[in-house]
Amino acid sequence: MNIALIAHDKKKELMASFCIAYRSILKNHTLFATGTTGAIIVEATGLNVHRFLPGVMGEQQISARAAYNELDLVIFFRDPISAKSDEPDIHSLLRECDINNIPFATNLGTAEMLIKGLERGDLDWRELIKK
Repeated sequence: MNIALIAHDKKKELMASFCIAYRSILKNHTLFATGTTGAIIVEATGLNVHRFLPGVMGEQQISARAAYNELDLVIFFRDPISAKSDEPDIHSLLRECDINNIPFATNLGTAEMLIKGLERGDLDWRELIKK
């Protein structure tokens, strides 16, 4: 499955910890990330991550993948309290995920539920709708 990983600046450490904790699951999937987040994940885990541009431009590239239903899961650890205007805006990405029924997590609790569901096969329906 194709998984997108994005994190606001104050959540990048959390994303690295999440990827370390769930490395055994993530290694079996194709990972995509915005530039800086991807670099941090690679450094922390050694996972193979396709990196897009950093920041807003990378999020737009991931949104385009979602628009073409090329993603199966999006995890975007966002910082709703101190998000700056120049940090990625999730609305277009969220809209594309809603249109294509792509599961979308914005916090650790939801991300853990989705990653465990992925491991159990709960998201296998995504393969059926792509055919």
